[in-house]
Amino acid sequence: MGSRHPIETADMAAIVATPGLDWSRLAGQTVCITGASGFLPSYMVESLLYLNETRQLGIRVLAMVRNRAGFEQRYAHHAGRADLVCIEQDISLPFTLAERPDYIIHAASQASPKYYSTDPVGTLSANTLGTAALLELARASGSKGFLYFSSSEVYGAASKVPTAEQDYGTVDPTAVRACYAESKRMGENMCVSWHHQHGVPARIVRPFHTYGPRMQLDDGRVYADFVACILRNQPIALKSDGLATRSFCYSADAVAGFWKVLLDGESGQAYNIGNPDGEISMRGLGQLLVGLYPEKGLSVSFVERQQGDHYLASAVQRGAPDIAKAQALGWTPATSVADGFRRTIESYLP
Repeated sequence: MGSRHPIETADMAAIVATPGLDWSRLAGQTVCITGASGFLPSYMVESLLYLNETRQLGIRVLAMVRNRAGFEQRYAHHAGRADLVCIEQDISLPFTLAERPDYIIHAASQASPKYYSTDPVGTLSANTLGTAALLELARASGSKGFLYFSSSEVYGAASKVPTAEQDYGTVDPTAVRACYAESKRMGENMCVSWHHQHGVPARIVRPFHTYGPRMQLDDGRVYADFVACILRNQPIALKSDGLATRSFCYSADAVAGFWKVLLDGESGQAYNIGNPDGEISMRGLGQLLVGLYPEKGLSVSFVERQQGDHYLASAVQRGAPDIAKAQALGWTPATSVADGFRRTIESYLP
């Protein structure tokens, strides 16, 4: 058995120590996680494996991925484990599963804005066709819990900031960029409909901006670019005025929230998972990261976007969640932006 990065091990310990989470309910259970090689779902997989290591819960993890090579790279340190099974499957295509999962977590999705223009069909298919297939699997299997990864994008131009679960704004369904938000909205309604008609215990999480170890540094998101710049000792170049704000939630905090909603949330309900205390402008974030490593002597500057850049920028100037609903379940994020980004940067170092 290989080893995790020390930062990740500390994150797993923090997730497992989340107050009020009854992990014994997962003892001996089979948990299917789609998109298992991805940034956040891989942390959910890791937390289950960590539970098996530290509490001997005997959880069987079915890791559904589109690409086996990506899985083997992501989980190289767990090669040969009997409690981690790779299932290679494009969730948008019809499939059958030999096992009946007790819990299903549907997190497979193209979340990077660079795909919204180059592969809108692939982007929306995982959120709709994949969701329908998995809800049917949950119904046929008599699953005890189903967790759907939605997104704060479902709010569109939110009617209020901070944004609570009912504060919807508009999404233009004829805009290509809406392939993500509209399909996440439809996936949510599928969860509610399968719960209403078939009793599937489906719960929904809406992650706001989440960052941490394992995020792809080349996925086109501004904060991933910033982290990459720090690691390469390059100055940070902003492609806007940098005044738009976002609320940043550290991944270990978010994953604890996802488990809380799956195990203690109400079926047919959606919960914001984010950190309102982590709201910062892009310019402020750039300056904060540069300031964390003064010895590197880096700076923050402004540049124009290149011709042919596929990134479809958001028109939203401010994003922040109201998390009262998730807090009522007993979850609260604990990691500051400075501490979280420092941990993130150090997780990429040997």
